[in-house]
Amino acid sequence: MSTETIAPTDNSAAEALTDQEIFAAHEGGKLSIASTVPLANKRDLSIAYTPGVAQVSRAIHADPKLAKTHTWAQRLVAVVSDGTAVLGLGNIGASASLPVMEGKSALFKAFGELDSIPLVLNTTDVDEIVETLVRLRPSFGAVNLEDISAPRCFELEEKLIEALDCPVMHDDQHGTAVVVLAALTGAAKVTGRELEGLRVVVSGAGAAGIAVAEILLTAGISDVVLLDSRGVINAERPDIAADPASKKAQMAQRSNPRSIAGGPAEALLGADVFVGVSSSKLAEEHLKLMNHSSIVFALSNPDPEVLPEVAAKYAAVVATGRSDFPNQINNVLAFPGIFRGALDAGARRITPAMKLAAARAIAALAEDGLSADYIVPSPLDPRVAPAVTAAVAAAAAEDGA
Repeated sequence: MSTETIAPTDNSAAEALTDQEIFAAHEGGKLSIASTVPLANKRDLSIAYTPGVAQVSRAIHADPKLAKTHTWAQRLVAVVSDGTAVLGLGNIGASASLPVMEGKSALFKAFGELDSIPLVLNTTDVDEIVETLVRLRPSFGAVNLEDISAPRCFELEEKLIEALDCPVMHDDQHGTAVVVLAALTGAAKVTGRELEGLRVVVSGAGAAGIAVAEILLTAGISDVVLLDSRGVINAERPDIAADPASKKAQMAQRSNPRSIAGGPAEALLGADVFVGVSSSKLAEEHLKLMNHSSIVFALSNPDPEVLPEVAAKYAAVVATGRSDFPNQINNVLAFPGIFRGALDAGARRITPAMKLAAARAIAALAEDGLSADYIVPSPLDPRVAPAVTAAVAAAAAEDGA
């Protein structure tokens, strides 16, 4: 599940969009490559291409470390998808996913000043994807995995982290998790709560839901309960007990400390926080079961798990993934700065400490104007990417990543 949107800021603008406008903007693609050196005369050509380029190639052959400083690879992010879980469209295939990956690359450039290249692959085999990227490794400096279905996305990310000597992150998992933690940090302060004491229910145990649960546990929130389509995840549930190696089984061992069983009603009774990262709807009757001044993050796009006006009857703070409501929880707050910080630091991995640093940097930017309608900065706030970059680079250096 991705919380990224590039949406209008009000419903009237949304209604004004037309197919002609949208398709015209995408015709020919949304990306191009520009030269960083002049190519106006023969001397320019001799420097940028032959014969001058041969000297650089010889030097890299003699000292491969020079590729980091004399090619763009070290600063290039590969945006990789197999098209199996694209936005809310599902498994639409590699070619149909390419417009989304082009958009992601455009966001990298606009917000992180990083070049990136979309790579959509006509295979859903994890080992084939790993082998492909291992072979392409000299061409890029980091890998952003995107719109890859669960549970394959977990295995793919883990195998790539082991196989490649560069930063790898599945943004649908970790970008979402970082921004949720940042927003929850602000919401807890608005409602007068301590982060560590929150009772949190995460609806959705796919890529985003499990990553959200993991980062909340890492941040010190011990009472996290996960829900999937079959109900509360706990170690005694037969389907989970039957597959002890699964991500859900692993989370069952780390979460749900009160051993709750049942469905949404049992999970939400006495809960402080609801985080929705699935298409499952949140019933108004279940909202009533939550604690006073609750926090509701309904992040499914384009249709939130519960409409903000309904949630606001019971919750003190409401957030969505959309830009036409207050408190947009959007991945673009996180991933440009996370990758930029990792690359600036020369990190080989993106560690849990780096993700926590990113979340805290985002949360800190909202502190001065903190309110029920402002728990994270705007995705368009120019302070965000530099702050996240600096925090992640510092955490990488401290971690020795």
